[in-house]
Amino acid sequence: MLLLKCPYCLEARSEEEFDYAGEAHIQRPAPGVSDAEWADYLYFRSNPRGRHREMWMHTAGCRRYFNVVRDTVSYEILAVYAIGEREGEPLAREPSAGERQGEPLAREPSAGEREGEPLAREAPP
Repeated sequence: MLLLKCPYCLEARSEEEFDYAGEAHIQRPAPGVSDAEWADYLYFRSNPRGRHREMWMHTAGCRRYFNVVRDTVSYEILAVYAIGEREGEPLAREPSAGERQGEPLAREPSAGEREGEPLAREAPP
């Protein structure tokens, strides 16, 4: 199992909280490229043995995307950095509390999802 540190939440978490979102740093081709070049952009990705740059999303946390440099042979995480930052460069600033928390949930969490609150129990009929 991988242990990833979200650069926004600043906590190391199990990979079960994250979703792999594909190869990182892929450049979109300029308008007017050939069909072959467009197909190459859409469907073909590198699959290197060794160092690989990937994009991940913290789905069970702040729901933000970030980049990871991972060794595909050993599964070692070599670097984790925010979108817009360069590989290996520390965050230019500490993320604000709002950025660490991410966007508000679309729905109110259930009692079982809230930390530190007992599960709601229904009264017997």
